[in-house]
Amino acid sequence: MAAAAAAAVGGPQAPQPELPAPGLALDKAATAAHLKAALSRPDNRAGAEELQALLERVLSAERPLAAAADSEEAAAAGGGGGPGAAEEEALEWCKCLLAGGGGYEEFCAAVRAYDPAALCGLVWTANFVAYRCRTCGISPCMSLCAECFHQGDHTGHDFNMFRSQAGGACDCGDSNVMRESGFCRRHQIKSSSNIPCVPKDLLMMSEFVLPRFIFCLIQYLREGYSEPAADVPSEKDLNKVLQLLEPQISFLEDLTKMGGAMRSVLTQVLTNQQNYKDLTSGLGENACAKKSHEKYLIALKSSGLTYPEDKLVYGIQEPSAGTSTLAVQGFAGATGTLGQLDSSDEEDQDGSQGLGKRKRVKLSSSTKDQSIMDVLKHKSFLEELLFWTIKYEFPQKMVTFLLNMLPDQEYKVAFTKTFVQHYAFIMKTLKKSHESDTMSNRIVHISVQLFSNEELARQVTEECQLLDIMVTVLLYMMESCLIKSELQDEENSLHVVVNCGEALLKNNTYWPLVSDFINILSHQSVAKRFLEDHGLLVTWMNFVSFFQGMNLNKRELNEHVEFESQTYYAAFAAELEACAQPMWGLLSHCKVRETQEYTRNVVRYCLEALQDWFDAINFVDEPAPNQVTFHLPLHRYYAMFLSKAVKCQELDLDSVLPDQEMLMKLMIHPLQIQASLAEIHSNMWVRNGLQIKGQAMTYVQSHFCNSMIDPDIYLLQVCASRLDPDYFISSVFERFKVVDLLTMASQHQNTVLDAEHERSMLEGALTFLVILLSLRLHLGMSDDEILRAEMVAQLCMNDRTHSSLLDLIPENPNPKSGIIPGSYSFESVLSAVADFKAPVFEPGGSMQQGMYTPKAEVWDQEFDPVMVILRTVYRRDVQSAMDRYTAFLKQSGKFPGNPWPPYKKRTPLHPSYKGLMRLLHCKTLHIVLFTLLYKILMDHQNLSEHVLCMVLYLIELGLENSADEESDEEASLCGPERCHDSWFPGSNLVSNMRHFINYVRVRVPETAPEVKRESPASTSSDSLGSLQNSGTAQVFSLVAERRKKFQEIINRSSSEANQVVRPKTSSKWSAPGSAPQLTTAILEIKESILSLLIKLHHKLSGKQNSYYPPWLDDIEILIQPEIPKYNHGDGITAVERILLKAALQSRMNKRIIEEICRKVTPPVPPKKITAAEKKTLDKEERRQKARERQQKLLAEFASRQKSFMETAMDVDSPENDIPMEITTAEPQVSEAVYDCVICGQSGPSSEDRPTGLVVLLQASSVLGQCRDNIEPKTLPITEEEQIYPWDTCAAVHDVRLSLLQRYFKDSSCLLAISIGWEGGVYVQTCGHTLHIDCHKSYMESLRNDQVLQGFSVDKGEFTCPLCRQFANSVLPCYPGSNVENNLWQRPSNRSIQDLIKEVEELQGQPGAFPSETNLSKEMESVMKDIKNTTQKKYRDYSKTPGSPDNDFLFMYSVARTNLELELIHRGGNLCSGGASTAGKRSCLNQLFHVLALHMRLYSIDSEYSPWRKLTQLEEMNSQLGNEEQQPEVPILYHDVTSLLLVQILMMPQPLRKDHFTCIVKVLFTLLYTQALAALSVKCSEEDRAAWKHTGVLKKNTCDAEKSYKILLSFVISELSKGKLYHEEGTQECAMVSPISWSPESMEKYLQDFCLPFLRITSLLQHHLFGEDLPSCQEEEEFSVLSSCLGLLPTFYQTDHPFISASCLEWPVPALSIISQWCSEINAFTERHAEQGKALLIQESRWKLPHLLQLPENYNTIFQYYHRKTCSVCTKVPKDPAVCLVCGTFVCLKGLCCKQQSYCECVLHSQNCGAGTGIFLLINASVIIIIRGHRFCLWGSVYLDAHGEEDRDLRRGKPLYICKERYKVLEQQWISHTFDHINKRWGPHYNGL
Repeated sequence: MAAAAAAAVGGPQAPQPELPAPGLALDKAATAAHLKAALSRPDNRAGAEELQALLERVLSAERPLAAAADSEEAAAAGGGGGPGAAEEEALEWCKCLLAGGGGYEEFCAAVRAYDPAALCGLVWTANFVAYRCRTCGISPCMSLCAECFHQGDHTGHDFNMFRSQAGGACDCGDSNVMRESGFCRRHQIKSSSNIPCVPKDLLMMSEFVLPRFIFCLIQYLREGYSEPAADVPSEKDLNKVLQLLEPQISFLEDLTKMGGAMRSVLTQVLTNQQNYKDLTSGLGENACAKKSHEKYLIALKSSGLTYPEDKLVYGIQEPSAGTSTLAVQGFAGATGTLGQLDSSDEEDQDGSQGLGKRKRVKLSSSTKDQSIMDVLKHKSFLEELLFWTIKYEFPQKMVTFLLNMLPDQEYKVAFTKTFVQHYAFIMKTLKKSHESDTMSNRIVHISVQLFSNEELARQVTEECQLLDIMVTVLLYMMESCLIKSELQDEENSLHVVVNCGEALLKNNTYWPLVSDFINILSHQSVAKRFLEDHGLLVTWMNFVSFFQGMNLNKRELNEHVEFESQTYYAAFAAELEACAQPMWGLLSHCKVRETQEYTRNVVRYCLEALQDWFDAINFVDEPAPNQVTFHLPLHRYYAMFLSKAVKCQELDLDSVLPDQEMLMKLMIHPLQIQASLAEIHSNMWVRNGLQIKGQAMTYVQSHFCNSMIDPDIYLLQVCASRLDPDYFISSVFERFKVVDLLTMASQHQNTVLDAEHERSMLEGALTFLVILLSLRLHLGMSDDEILRAEMVAQLCMNDRTHSSLLDLIPENPNPKSGIIPGSYSFESVLSAVADFKAPVFEPGGSMQQGMYTPKAEVWDQEFDPVMVILRTVYRRDVQSAMDRYTAFLKQSGKFPGNPWPPYKKRTPLHPSYKGLMRLLHCKTLHIVLFTLLYKILMDHQNLSEHVLCMVLYLIELGLENSADEESDEEASLCGPERCHDSWFPGSNLVSNMRHFINYVRVRVPETAPEVKRESPASTSSDSLGSLQNSGTAQVFSLVAERRKKFQEIINRSSSEANQVVRPKTSSKWSAPGSAPQLTTAILEIKESILSLLIKLHHKLSGKQNSYYPPWLDDIEILIQPEIPKYNHGDGITAVERILLKAALQSRMNKRIIEEICRKVTPPVPPKKITAAEKKTLDKEERRQKARERQQKLLAEFASRQKSFMETAMDVDSPENDIPMEITTAEPQVSEAVYDCVICGQSGPSSEDRPTGLVVLLQASSVLGQCRDNIEPKTLPITEEEQIYPWDTCAAVHDVRLSLLQRYFKDSSCLLAISIGWEGGVYVQTCGHTLHIDCHKSYMESLRNDQVLQGFSVDKGEFTCPLCRQFANSVLPCYPGSNVENNLWQRPSNRSIQDLIKEVEELQGQPGAFPSETNLSKEMESVMKDIKNTTQKKYRDYSKTPGSPDNDFLFMYSVARTNLELELIHRGGNLCSGGASTAGKRSCLNQLFHVLALHMRLYSIDSEYSPWRKLTQLEEMNSQLGNEEQQPEVPILYHDVTSLLLVQILMMPQPLRKDHFTCIVKVLFTLLYTQALAALSVKCSEEDRAAWKHTGVLKKNTCDAEKSYKILLSFVISELSKGKLYHEEGTQECAMVSPISWSPESMEKYLQDFCLPFLRITSLLQHHLFGEDLPSCQEEEEFSVLSSCLGLLPTFYQTDHPFISASCLEWPVPALSIISQWCSEINAFTERHAEQGKALLIQESRWKLPHLLQLPENYNTIFQYYHRKTCSVCTKVPKDPAVCLVCGTFVCLKGLCCKQQSYCECVLHSQNCGAGTGIFLLINASVIIIIRGHRFCLWGSVYLDAHGEEDRDLRRGKPLYICKERYKVLEQQWISHTFDHINKRWGPHYNGL
């Protein structure tokens, strides 16, 4: 045996086993079994060698690779086998060897039995649908596969379904990542105890075979890799290699799926260093191995990596014991790792960008540090496999294989370490990659599995310096795209920033690395190491400083920029992801007092970095003008750590603050941003394009605000609380460029700002101060209070859906922070502040979503305008909030007028920030407030109500926060007033308010009115208040002094000799004074803030002495200050509230207020206005009036339109509609008058100028969807459930027609039945009429109007000019009256026989087509339109195509379709009676004229006229005509309703009432006979015998013709003559249920059989003769309709039960005509008894059509359909959809199912709905409607728990059916109103 085996194996050099093919498999098995036996012996060396030799040969790497390298040689080398054959052979061998001679399948099963793995570990790739449960997750990245999720119990949890972006793996069973309570049933129980030990021999072969196999794979990879040439990307070649290796990698993947036992073998193989060394060192004599090793070394080199050759390094690199590699060598040491790089290709490329000034510091080269970037040493298969995986840019298969191994714990650790070791290499490959997106996703796919596990992350951090590696790699990556910063000092700046235009930032290439970093920082143990490690912090701050000041904007002052750069997206994303998110991660670990040290570290290095930054950009104390950057991450780090320190760690704020000078520097840039925001909103940056607005919006947008504007404002608050208040306030006004505006003079000059911008900049400055002083986000609010304030602000702007609220409320971006959306606190706060408005469904309107709206008490007490202003992205939202607030006050009766923003009490300040309130008590602010009040009172220019509002707000804030109650004695009225130097005596607002200021010296231009005054004593009142503009006051000379002083203090204290630079700033302050044309004037003021306020009250109220101190009447007011009446109101209320507070604060103020009020205020002087100003004022006034008029007109117009829309558009509720009359319905008018909605004239419709109705023609298959069972079908959600259409109305009619056509003459078949159940044409109108010539010119104008209208004018589509309803044709109105003249209506007393004759004669007259008039042309063209509306297959049913019979059938079927549909719209019966809206707006009358006109052109076979058959007895012999041709359809097989329409349409129009009644009577006899015949077939044999017998006895009674018993027995006896009742096998009896028929049940059967006919006939009569339909109960419907139709004799008594037979009126003796009819049937049943019976039983009881019923929960649909394969290509379609009418599964946009350029959904919509399709898109939960050539997204009928749609399943919350919405959809389908109700239509170009 051994010899045989050896022979089979051959020497190692044998090229290929030369065995005959069939023997191969057997031999492989035998060889394998033999080897296994050999290896099981104790001494198995021989076996091992033999196996090695065999493997060497089988797995020889040479042949396939020659193939891979080059395909031409491959063909030659591979001989006939081609390149794939050898690989397959090798795989077969491996499988055999692993199984050791047994079958491979059995082997797999055996191994699986020993699977101890308790983890799921299922790996998936992008687009897989997985679940995430926040309740069960420990790590935020936790995810579960669908199977584990559904098998676990997550009821009531916060979970969602999501589409995987990058791929992932199932965490079920892993208690590091999720709580055990969430494990599924499969992974809860497995503990290793009950798994038996793996028998040694089972996997023995694997241990020998697999190392060789993996080595072979690595050799392939080495061989196949060729360095990409510099210019050509080599993806193609790499992909080729990978395709060849597909089977090998798949084989490995299958091995991993065998479970734990096999995985542990693989782990051994992959991590065993000895194996690797033996096989790959390239030292053997094998040339092939040597070559391969060389290739490997080349690949390493070209990657810029070195291979430590010296033998010492061999073996294991000892990590230094736990300490960081970056020993703190100061700043230089930290960056040093980067200093020493091979000049790899990236370096050279960067050099070209002229970044010579880059801060690169050489580092003392220790191999250790260099090792992070440049050294790779592979010591095992795993390491080299990962290396190649990276080289080949992460092929999906390899990634999946590597991840599939993760459930093995030992492997997991080894792999994580390997991954970290290759981290720098990954980054380099990623940077070069051309497909960085895919690669990023694959990298994260791996890393998220490794780093989400805290235990693992900690271990790697300790053993492999994970943190050092990550930070260094990030730093290195960003270094490649730095440019010199142009901020501040362009020439000499040493600062470098990232260039946001580079691909690295634009494409977010850094994303995977940053995301890993954020991931590991979320683990406490890792973050702690980071925060303790000073070296790391220094490096990290260095990294952050790369982003400080990036994307600098310079204001364009002359031209508009020609190219708007969009780099700001990249900049904001980079700051958020690379700086802010790691910051939030670190902050989440600084929550308790013990972590104070960490904060101190961060703050310390942050300040150092900031100081370096200020130095690098040469910053002294003035920012460069006209530039702004929104990116200050260092400032924000500093701010957020300060905030955390005070809020959570009880750290003393002053201990972490720098000196005053640093604070002054810190404040400048954030303040610059705030001023720039105001400038941008004042349109001062418009020349920079739209993108600058985009930046301003992004800065405050909800995802960014808490990492951007909030820290900035907080930092400014901190600075303000520690700096001199006068300095701070004056800096603010200076930054906002409004210093010059703050003058008492009526004119000023502003050197830095155009006049048009002054007002909004002043508003900006004041608003900023209000926000700064009243915002408490970081100054003492708790998390819940913050959440509540945010939520209230968002809800006040607009009602919000739950998901948009979640999105708009800035959550702390770090997932472990506690405030997670959907967390308990979110829901409880939401329910506290808002009410839920359930979604409403207006029948004609848009679908609403469930909304939350603020509760009344929120408006009353919590509405906070400051928060709203801070959080609005669009300015209009502030207005919207105010409008809603106003509406609330009006509605609740709290305040009728236009209210001002309410003043809201603030939460108390944290003690550390008390200094902030000093801003309110500084003279500078008081001077500003005083000046502004004065200017407002004097009506100076450029002041708005908004300014006043903010001034009052600041005063009120000051009163609320007054420092200490000042003693009243402290200051009685001060001594003589000095001029402007001592404006105010102290700094307390309360006392300063009452301080009178008599004179002010101002600097004004010489032209100003103030100059002309001689003496300062003259009162100022005569010439003030002028409106001219320009000039500057010296209010702020005080400020200039202060700043000089401040400067001196700093210069003395600071040791640097910077004095030389400093003076330039102070000199700037005197500049305005030196302007030549200024002169000094002295104004007499004589006011105090209090007196100004009181005068303001008079001014606002427009009355003299309007203010009367309330406490004089009611002393109580002073005791209980909170008075609700002051909470809401306008300016007057605000002034009153302030005066009251001032009086409360000090008795002195109270007294002064009273005094001021006593002095009667002198009348305000009439203003002197120059002529020019008068003009402008008049202009303004006129404009105002014009505006008001316009408003009024618009409002009136809107209300008219609204009332019109209400009447016209109510399509869905027929009950309460007040329709528009088409006609004027007074009977005496002989001609109907129509209004043309285009030209507005009214008049009758005439032959030469016809009027038409605006109609929409559409093909419809709704009727065909009726079924005969009550239960609507449900949508199939398992393979078993299928929907078959054979019981639909359309199918039944089809079968019937084809049966008739099989046996009878074609032309008569086409009269015997209606078509149009599928693809019938439905005509509907909005009721408006227009002249047809007007319509033509209207269409012309539409055609020339190039606006995209959403409809196609070329197809004749348009919208009604009046009501905008969609239409596509015009139906001409027949001249003549609509209400027939009375003589037509009179009941005639002629006998039925005469009438029958008349009818026959009238029908016989051929209808000549009227002469060529305009009317007839239009009739023809509309007929053409009707035909073209539906597809040919729905029109042509005749066997001879194009025969006129086709048209005939089609035309009367159109009438039938419209009547049947109207019946359905009325609910399937006529019990409700009345003229429904449909009736009033119906166009059936006009339609009938058009159809009749055309039908009379055809004549029916004269010898075969159904009318004769119905009304005359024929001679028997004519029955037996020639046998050859097919017989006519027997009259009893005719559809009576069709006959009715044929008879009526063949009559000349207008029809006379008595003719109509006559036709109905005659047809009723036929119908009744049919009913009897059908009944007789349904009875059992015995019943029939009994009935036959009873009838015979009574045959000769007087009313024989009106007794159904007699008639029935006669029918039975007549039909018994034929074979109809014969040949009843047993199965027939089973089919017909043997019910015993009672007389009652028979009567009911007969009535039900006749009812559909009576309903349609009554409708027809109602339309033709305008008679109302009576309403009735359901049970009396038959009798009411029959008497209404004149079938019942009038003298009919109602006392005994109603008998349907009493309606019969036979034109000829009943029994004879019945026997004539029956004989036709007998003749047919002679040959075809079966069919004869089938044709007799017509099922006429159709239920209303319904869409399929949908399951309660969307998930049931989704889980079944999203994995369902397409029947054509058996792949899972990208966009699966399902038809809601018939349940067919279709591919949306799928190319696999395309037929003749029509995609499947469009095709299906034509086949299933004649052009109307309703599809549910499975992956989006949305319904899409296809109507003809257009489509629209209808919306979703599945809503989540908060009443919201989830389009595209983005949120993945559970969705539940919304019955009301589905009803609305079904209603629109049945009533054909999709076109009218849905507005957003677009063409689909057959591509859906």
